[in-house]
Amino acid sequence: MSIYLGIDIGTQSVKTLCYDSTTKQACAIASSPLDIISKPDGTREQIAQWWIDALELSLGQIPAEILSQVAAISVSGQQHGFVPLNARGEVLAPVKLWCDTATTEECTEITHNIGSPEQCIQLAGNPILPGYTASKIAWLKNHKPDAYQQLSCILLPHDYLNFYLTGVQSMEAGDASGTGLFDVYTRQWQPEMVKALDNQRDLSECLPAIKSADSVQGYLQESVAKTLRLPAGIPVAIGGGDNMMAAIGTGNVAPGRVTISLGTSGTLFSYSDSPITDPEGSLAGFCSSTGGWLPLICTMNCTSATELMRSFLNASHDDIENALNNVEIGSEGVITLPFFQGERTPNLPDAQGCILGLNAGNFTPQHLLRSTIESVTFGLKAGVNRFEALGLSIKEIRLTGGGAKNGAWRQLVADVFNLPVSVQTLDEGAALGAALQAFWTERNAAGHPLELSSIIDEHLSIDSARCCTPNAEAAEQYNYYYDNYCDHVSAVTPLYTQQKK
Repeated sequence: MSIYLGIDIGTQSVKTLCYDSTTKQACAIASSPLDIISKPDGTREQIAQWWIDALELSLGQIPAEILSQVAAISVSGQQHGFVPLNARGEVLAPVKLWCDTATTEECTEITHNIGSPEQCIQLAGNPILPGYTASKIAWLKNHKPDAYQQLSCILLPHDYLNFYLTGVQSMEAGDASGTGLFDVYTRQWQPEMVKALDNQRDLSECLPAIKSADSVQGYLQESVAKTLRLPAGIPVAIGGGDNMMAAIGTGNVAPGRVTISLGTSGTLFSYSDSPITDPEGSLAGFCSSTGGWLPLICTMNCTSATELMRSFLNASHDDIENALNNVEIGSEGVITLPFFQGERTPNLPDAQGCILGLNAGNFTPQHLLRSTIESVTFGLKAGVNRFEALGLSIKEIRLTGGGAKNGAWRQLVADVFNLPVSVQTLDEGAALGAALQAFWTERNAAGHPLELSSIIDEHLSIDSARCCTPNAEAAEQYNYYYDNYCDHVSAVTPLYTQQKK
């Protein structure tokens, strides 16, 4: 069998991709949507069972003759979500997601217990931020003590689906490094960080073992295989966080390239052979799921912001393309600070969206659309600037995510960053990366080991028609408007960082 199944648990849907390693093509792709529980206090949650239901619905769209040939599975999942299990493997509470900002008090509590954000970075490579898993565990302790007392195992979203498929509870270094409890320097749980959550209870007993990036998580249980119409007993790879799997799916397994994902959140990451951490805490010093490190910066508002603006204006996707093509660079002074869900980079969890610079001449739907696209891209540019300040050399952008389908936005990215932009022929990011990891793991387990880099070289190709090179004149103009954007962010920051009354 030569078909490998990649599963991606996103924020908005569960996607399944069957990749044929012989033809080097995706032979089936399907998805099923997910709801989100949202509350005014910043709560963003899902029910774990929704992921399993969506997986069944997604696979139900794929022909049985394809599923019967699947040789291995790998799961990619949204990072940082907290799935609390009791001793029977039952989920104790709704899953707090990466975009949940209701845990700022718990972040302060944990950081105080350690001493300072700088000490957190020294111990584990990262500060404690609302997006990370650590504060969600402390939130459960503070707000749902009965569930917390029953807590037996701490899993992340992709780990939970692995558990459903195999009955095995474990993690790998890439996704684990997004918990805030994992030492990215040694690739082990950091005992002082764990103790900072609860000095009365040894939570290390709830943390699963860490497996290597190319290891088999377990084997597909017979009962699950029957439900999903898959062969029983096939290997399930260890999988990883969606960004770690997207790194594989975009060929980002060697230095010099940055992957930018224009998805619900805006994410950029690069590869390093050694740990990269940020004393200022802007960059996430994650491990990769390939044995290296994956320095990463995430903004919480990317296509979530552009879709919100598009919906508000009752605009189509073509209207966005027209706005980018017809409105001048800089949107004639309109500046959107797209912090509609709070923001993680910069760290402004209580921030709200702002639209500045409006006048009678630029107050049009096209100007608002273009300004929103420019602003979410400027937020990502700040990330690349931080990468370079920490010594990473970036020569190329590999673009992925829903926004990458927009040709005008691709060119805008090339101009804003003043770097060449490439897009793959099969642009399926995390789901494709998971399928390729399944291929890598299955070959190694079968005694036919392959280097991951050789798999990348053989199975990923570039769509030259969708690649972009920067326009020098536009790049110079964007430098000015980027600086102007940063000035406006600095101006509103005090409004959202003052002590709450």
